[in-house]
Amino acid sequence: MVLSAENVLLLGSVLLFVSILTSKTSFRFGIPTLILFLIVGMMAGVDGPGGIYFNDPKLARFLGIIALNFILFSGGLDTKWESVRPIFRPGLSLSTFGVLITGLITGLGAWLVLDFTPLEGMLLGSIVASTDAAAVFSILRSRSTGLKGNLRPLLEFESGSNDPMAYFMTISFIELILQPESRLISLIPRFLQAMAIGLGAGYLFGRLMTWVLNKIHLDVRGLYPVLVLSMVMFTFSFTEEIGGNGFLAVYTAAIFLGNSDFIQKKSLMRFYDGQAWLMQIVMFLTLGLLVTPSEIIPIIPEGLLISLILMFVARPIAVFASLAFSPQISFRKKVFISWVGLRGAVPIIFATYPLLAGVSNAQTMFNIVFFISVSSVLLQGTTLTTVARWLHVSVPERIKRKFPVDIELHENSQSELVELDIASDSKAIGKEVVELKLPKTALIVLIYRKGRYMMASGDTIIQGGDHLLVMGDSKETIGKVEECLR
Repeated sequence: MVLSAENVLLLGSVLLFVSILTSKTSFRFGIPTLILFLIVGMMAGVDGPGGIYFNDPKLARFLGIIALNFILFSGGLDTKWESVRPIFRPGLSLSTFGVLITGLITGLGAWLVLDFTPLEGMLLGSIVASTDAAAVFSILRSRSTGLKGNLRPLLEFESGSNDPMAYFMTISFIELILQPESRLISLIPRFLQAMAIGLGAGYLFGRLMTWVLNKIHLDVRGLYPVLVLSMVMFTFSFTEEIGGNGFLAVYTAAIFLGNSDFIQKKSLMRFYDGQAWLMQIVMFLTLGLLVTPSEIIPIIPEGLLISLILMFVARPIAVFASLAFSPQISFRKKVFISWVGLRGAVPIIFATYPLLAGVSNAQTMFNIVFFISVSSVLLQGTTLTTVARWLHVSVPERIKRKFPVDIELHENSQSELVELDIASDSKAIGKEVVELKLPKTALIVLIYRKGRYMMASGDTIIQGGDHLLVMGDSKETIGKVEECLR
């Protein structure tokens, strides 16, 4: 079947619906949702039951760029600067030096394993050098296991900020292959310029977005998401036009906006969270349609070997080298960070650049990159919780499933409303609420116990398995409550 204007909406709606239904049960079997989106796209493709013929790398790259913009924007909106500040330096090291080391070691492995020239090997290594924001954000935020200390913000910051380095390396090696007279050292000033302009533009546009949202006072609330959408796309395209990195600008602007006060903040964050999921589905479905499974089978042995080099050699060396001067990050945490080197759709999008540039062996590169991304999410994504537990870097996370209420605090409020479980070994078990010595600015609003909801009073005795709805005047207060209930 060939896509046309008459059937694209019908097929698109069916694929979206199937993808969403599939994601509902995916984690029950331990399979990351993103892989299922890819599988749905492949099943609908030319080698699957759907028989849809789609062979347009240019369109796939265009859709991927749009999708990645909004995935990064949503991730940046949800990134709290107070969480990022302590890990900014190690995160920046991972997203620059870590990507460089990963790309070089993987490229060396690709050169030795495949019938590639050294530059072609380095190009392949560059394409898969960065972790994928969509994969990391979706998997970390959909699991019911928390991570100790600043592990989660570090991993999310790395995945959101390391694409510019991989992008620069990919474009640079393509240029070196196509123009042998070029020298890598001459490309470094261009990278520094792109990073500097991207950061500067992101900061300025983030401030501009905040100012516009607070000053424009639209009469129709539904226009606010449209307004932000226009500013996001302008941020990316304008930054690219002046020689900066648009992805970095969008992510930086989103972090600044998300940590500022502006009207319609909660509704806009909710909207863009949903849009990020839509963009992930569209991106993975498109890439699933683009790949031809019958062409993947012949390269499985080489692809598997390069995947193992990336997972067990290149990524760990890059992590330990990048964090060598970060003593606050323990050995166990570094091992876990090494394992969360998830590759997803971004490397596949970058793999379309050699295809469009006419690089020799570009189709083989694309197929190998696709295999590496799938194997990474399948192996690493499905074992994150287990590995975190083995390394003792996981903690029970606040879960939000017992209270059928949707309470939104005022946008400018510093108060926190959270749900906490009482673990079986909690020191609070058997004590009355008054004996817990909770902070004066904290209140147990409601208790869920054995299928019943009950009000909490001073003489209410806490039991194992209780689920509490707690309100505090700040994050610090909630932290003290967690300590009392530990």
